[in-house]
Amino acid sequence: SPENVKKILALLNELSQKRKIIFPVHPRTLSVINDLNLTNNLNLNHNLNHNLNLILTDPIGYIDFLALTKNAELVITDSGGIQEESTYLGVQCITVRNNTERPVTVVEGTNQLIGTDLEKVKEAALKVLNGENKTGSIPELWDGHAAERIVKLLIN
Repeated sequence: SPENVKKILALLNELSQKRKIIFPVHPRTLSVINDLNLTNNLNLNHNLNHNLNLILTDPIGYIDFLALTKNAELVITDSGGIQEESTYLGVQCITVRNNTERPVTVVEGTNQLIGTDLEKVKEAALKVLNGENKTGSIPELWDGHAAERIVKLLIN
């Protein structure tokens, strides 16, 4: 919703005072941002040079996204796939959802399921940015050998 987009951008704008943030923006979200004229109100950097610490980009390809994730200190997401990728890469992740279909990323990985209260998201993000990282590991069977195990099961 436009109201949620405003709140999320305000949060990112605030967090960008601590670290540079790169936000690949979905086209529908960008449409809301433009409709509400938020780039000017929040001094965001989408073809603007006001806040160089909050960079809005067009969507990026998967390989580039993985490289960005691998080199991130923290990922804030509502995407299930990103919860898995950040766990595998050992990158801190805050999930802005009330539930997840990938609980192993929370139980074993680096993902924190915070919910949709953006004050709690901010608190969790600031803890990570201050060095209070969630200890996590790569789940046991995330070793790149799933196809081999499947073939062995099919043969037997």
